[in-house]
Amino acid sequence: MWVALAVLSGQLTVGWSNDYLDRDRDRQAKRMDKPIVAGEISAGVVLRSATIALMFCVPLSFASGVPAGAIHLSAVAAALAYNVGLKSTVASAVPYAYAFGALPAFVTLGRTGSPAPPGWALAAGALMGVGAHFVNTLPDRAADEVTGVRGLPQRLPATLAVVIGVALLSSAALVVTLAPPGKSSATNVWFSAAALVSSAAVVGAVLVGRHRLAWSLTIAVAGITVSGFIVSGSTL
Repeated sequence: MWVALAVLSGQLTVGWSNDYLDRDRDRQAKRMDKPIVAGEISAGVVLRSATIALMFCVPLSFASGVPAGAIHLSAVAAALAYNVGLKSTVASAVPYAYAFGALPAFVTLGRTGSPAPPGWALAAGALMGVGAHFVNTLPDRAADEVTGVRGLPQRLPATLAVVIGVALLSSAALVVTLAPPGKSSATNVWFSAAALVSSAAVVGAVLVGRHRLAWSLTIAVAGITVSGFIVSGSTL
């Protein structure tokens, strides 16, 4: 329970701080889907909410122990660094790789004896994070161009960025379902096949210009990967 609450508070911190920091960019891009831009909530309230979420995140993270708490808070710090400025640099993928890769470490280090996470779990988390980053930029590509956000995916042609993202997500799913020792089974094969089919569907959606659909399908790939993590949980 503590792990879930810590991750939730961390996500709220990152998400709300992003909305606050990007409020001027969102106005410039006319992002009426953003509550601050739409006038549904004030920037001050969002900033205070992010601060409160961070205040909860710290003790909730350390509830799993000092090593686990330090790892989780460093992942949150990496995500905040992305919000503050790394999102507009060629190093934009680094916070994603670190933050997603650190999640399995947060889980295992919180166990009795603070065991180190297996390498396959760290690799899968990092692959999933960077892959999601590449595909996540697709729906907002036009707005990013207007506001000058030039992360690594935005510096590449849209189709190439999506192909790279999907390849990384597929690799994450394959690692999760095939790499854990002693877990070769029909279930793993089905997970791998589902991930590959979903990934192919993402590419197909991009090729026909259905960018929002591509993002929705990417969520499906990520969901398959997370499900693989759950199935392989005993090997973490």
